Amino acid sequence: MSQFQKKVELVRSEVIARDVVRLTLNAPEIAAAAMPGQFVMIQTAPGKDPLLRRPFSIHQTSSEGYLQILFKVVGRGTQLLAQCRVGEKLSLLGPLGKGFVLCERGNACLVGGGMGIAPMLFLASRFQQQARYGAAPKVILGARNREELVPLISDFQNLGLEVLAATDDGSFGHHGLVTDVLKKMNIGPDFTVYSCGPRPMMAAIHHLCLKENIHCQVSVETVMACGMGACLGCAVPLKAGGYAHACSDGPVFEAGELLWSL
Repeated sequence: MSQFQKKVELVRSEVIARDVVRLTLNAPEIAAAAMPGQFVMIQTAPGKDPLLRRPFSIHQTSSEGYLQILFKVVGRGTQLLAQCRVGEKLSLLGPLGKGFVLCERGNACLVGGGMGIAPMLFLASRFQQQARYGAAPKVILGARNREELVPLISDFQNLGLEVLAATDDGSFGHHGLVTDVLKKMNIGPDFTVYSCGPRPMMAAIHHLCLKENIHCQVSVETVMACGMGACLGCAVPLKAGGYAHACSDGPVFEAGELLWSL
């Protein structure tokens, strides 16, 4: 797997919603090597504060060499990143981790919750680019409210995809959980479900898929210090016992490999 450590230029910064930011970076080598579900580690400031890089799912790439990340401002690192100006250079390490395996037969359903929507756009784009994978994927997206969700839905619609939506407050789409929407779809074993979002959401999706004999892949979100399996800080428990490292063994796993609790 090709990995690069590059200083790349910030070419666009967008405030999608309150505390939700999307950055577009000119990173041709990383963009060309990236697969849906992989991530990058970004140095959020030029000095040593914060000391550690931060992990970000790859939100989208382009043939022109651009790479996007989508994140919510939740701490010092993301706050500094959100304050970066167009033209500034950022240090990126990536692409890292194991991505999604696209199903070669049957149908796909992509389920993203909150900032777990980020890698779903890259995955949806790849499905649309490779027509041999059959029918267009079904997409279910959820967020806290309309403000956070609607700007992201349009990106999927621009790919020609229909999006089913859910919001916690009922301000857009279904009032409730993405799992409610997934249940109503009555999908069967001819589907593969791809999911990223809060762990309780993915646990519920796993149990639903297990009950209906549906193949399910999940991208886990966890704290990472190095992104390459050296620090052992991103351990996730396995059903068979022991632990895997989200950065090097994942972040994408077969849902049945992981130990879940509701």
